[in-house]
Amino acid sequence: MTHSPYIPLTAIDCTIPALLIDRNAPLDVLHANAAARVLAVTQLMETFASRDVQNADAVDLKHLATTAMMLLRDGCDVLDVLGWRLKPV
Repeated sequence: MTHSPYIPLTAIDCTIPALLIDRNAPLDVLHANAAARVLAVTQLMETFASRDVQNADAVDLKHLATTAMMLLRDGCDVLDVLGWRLKPV
């Protein structure tokens, strides 16, 4: 881990990251942000599980899958920071 107070989100690979995680944010704030993203994807997947998607448009499914991937990756990135913060020194 670098000494920068900000860690870029990794869902989108770019040379200059625009969205960053403040690794010094309070633990409850980090947790709330990770939980919100994981919950959003959980609800999206629950919607898929309860619907018949056999006739779904492939482009729409791709958009929804990309959205789910980005939210999960963001949540995992925030959970990584939370984990680093919770490790004993």
